[in-house]
Amino acid sequence: MADHQRQRIHPTADVEAPPTAPLVPRGSPPSEKGNPIPPRPPLQRAIPVIQVKPVKKSSCCCKCVCWTISLLVLLLIVIAATAGILYLVFKPKLPNYSIDNLRISDLRLNFDMTLYAKFDVKITANNPNEKIGIYYEKGGKLSVWYTKTKLCEGSLPIFYQGHQNKTVLNVALTGQTQYGNTLMTALQEQQQTGRIPLDLKVHAPVAIKLGKLKLRKVKVLGGCLLVVDSLSTNNLISIKASNCKFRLNL
Repeated sequence: MADHQRQRIHPTADVEAPPTAPLVPRGSPPSEKGNPIPPRPPLQRAIPVIQVKPVKKSSCCCKCVCWTISLLVLLLIVIAATAGILYLVFKPKLPNYSIDNLRISDLRLNFDMTLYAKFDVKITANNPNEKIGIYYEKGGKLSVWYTKTKLCEGSLPIFYQGHQNKTVLNVALTGQTQYGNTLMTALQEQQQTGRIPLDLKVHAPVAIKLGKLKLRKVKVLGGCLLVVDSLSTNNLISIKASNCKFRLNL
C-alpha cells in the first residue's frame, strides 16, 4: 500500500508541530494547575449614595420652649415693674375698722330650744389712702361669734368711700342658733366672770379705684376679738378689750 494511503488511514503525529495549549479566555490569568479560570463579571461603576440628613425636630422644640420661657420672664418683669410704679405712686394701705359700741337688743331662748340673738353694732370704717377710693360692693357681711358658734349676722351697706375718709356704719345683726339651752348656760356662766369673749368677723368685697380707674373686685377679710363685761339686753355694753386684724384677699 502506498505511503500516502497509510497516512490517510492512520495519520501520524507531526513531530515538528508545536504542542497545542488549552484555550484560555483572553484577559484571564492562567491557573497554577492549568485549569481555565472562569471569566470575571464586568466591573460595574459604583453609584454614589447621597445621604439626606433628617430634620432635627428636637432643635425646633427647644427653640419654642426657650422663646416661651423668655416671653413669660419678660411679662413677669413688666408686671412687677408696673406694680412697683403703682405702689410708689399710690402708696396703698389696707382699710381698717374699729368697733365703737355694741348693744344687745334681744337675747332669748325660744320654745324650740333655739337661741335668738339681735345685736346692734356701730363700726367705723377708715380709708387711710390719699389717692385710692374704695367701693363696698354687694355681699358684705358682719357676724358675731361666741367660741366657734355664730350668734348673729348682718349685711354691710353698699357705698363708696373716698380718700382719707372715715365712715360710721350702724349694722343690725340677727341670728338663731341650735342647742340654745347649752349655749345660754355657757353665756350666763361666762357673764359671772365679767369677761365675755366675742369675735366680730368682717367679710367685705370691695373694688379699688386708682384715679379714674376702677379695678377688679377683691375681699377684705378679718375681724376683731372683743371682751365685753355683760350680755344684758337694751343696755350699752362696755368693751374692755379689742384686737382687730385685717387682710386683703385677691
